[in-house]
Amino acid sequence: MQPLADLRIIAVEQYGAGPFGSMHLADLGADVIKIEDVRTNGDVGRYVPPFQEGDGSLFFESLNRNKRSVALDITTPGGRKVFEDLVAKSDAVYSNLRGDVPAKLKIRYDDLKHINPAIVCCSLSGFGMTGPRHAQPAYDYLLQGIAGWMSLTGEPDGPPTKSGLSLVDFCTGFVAALALMCGVHAARRDGVGMDCDTSLFDTAMSLLSYQGAWHLSGGFEPKRVEKSGHPSLIPFQLFEVSDGWIVVTASKEKFYQRMVRAMGREDLIDNPKFATFAARDQNRGEVLDELYAEFMKHPRGYWIPLLEDAGVPVAPVNEVADAMTEPQTIARELILDEPHPVWGRVRQIGTPVRVGPTLTRHNIAPGLGEHNDTVLRDLLGYSEEEIAALTEGLAFGEPDTEK
Repeated sequence: MQPLADLRIIAVEQYGAGPFGSMHLADLGADVIKIEDVRTNGDVGRYVPPFQEGDGSLFFESLNRNKRSVALDITTPGGRKVFEDLVAKSDAVYSNLRGDVPAKLKIRYDDLKHINPAIVCCSLSGFGMTGPRHAQPAYDYLLQGIAGWMSLTGEPDGPPTKSGLSLVDFCTGFVAALALMCGVHAARRDGVGMDCDTSLFDTAMSLLSYQGAWHLSGGFEPKRVEKSGHPSLIPFQLFEVSDGWIVVTASKEKFYQRMVRAMGREDLIDNPKFATFAARDQNRGEVLDELYAEFMKHPRGYWIPLLEDAGVPVAPVNEVADAMTEPQTIARELILDEPHPVWGRVRQIGTPVRVGPTLTRHNIAPGLGEHNDTVLRDLLGYSEEEIAALTEGLAFGEPDTEK
């Protein structure tokens, strides 16, 4: 049995951060029932190009595997009834909406505890449910700016730069999943649910970590470092070699010593200006000029095995295509491959959360409202008459007159 096979989550979610977090719970066996607003034709992620057709896209596939979809308008009386009946049979309500919206939709703990006293209501929003920005929309790109990330990324003489990945979104998805699991653990222990208030802003700020602590406690002014270097440890950065780029991370003195000995440059240890982390930090330009010249003498195929054999942390700077065929990727079975009626096959990256038995077969992302019938009939036990009345009351949106 999967670790979360006894967990049911009602996910009022859309786009990136929220679906990313709940997908990893679904990968671990949770029954994630995705509530999609019929008024907006479901999750906007369904319509993100490229590789988009009908109500599906590869963007949506990469964030919604192993879930069920119910198309519902929870602002109608009938839609609200369906939602509340689901709450009664679930462990958590998970949402990623603007910080003021959970209150408007009445999906917080105080709104739902009369239905299920143990329900956990986990909100993932841009800025959280409190504070002067709580009602503002937010996206990963904005948060990388407001939290100072862009000021730390890129070359010193270049513009502020965002990460090439949606790291605020994805990290917040993991944070929300962790918060939800903590809430469910406590609710099962105590019989009382709660709200979880997570946000892109809080996550982005927390990831400033030691640079934030250095600034707050020591007055340190973080700044961009050339070639993606570490702010204080040298060498810990990109190096250009004769046929491309490598990353060397000498995070301990022994790694620096092993590296320069492998180069045949013991003088870079003997010289007191380069002998310690502190000395190299003070004489950054000099030591790096020496290392840049050495690394340009040979290609990656020379440096990587040489440094690996010497016990120095080193890696190539791969293209995405190279990363997909990296032997470690294959050995860890990180690539999922499932048949798909539109795309033929969908290949994507599996969850990094490894606990319990490995799920060997994955369900592709659901079509919009694909599971309305099974959820309404099998889970909630609705009769044909009840479903007809809900349909007439527009709980599932306006009827499709073209069918």
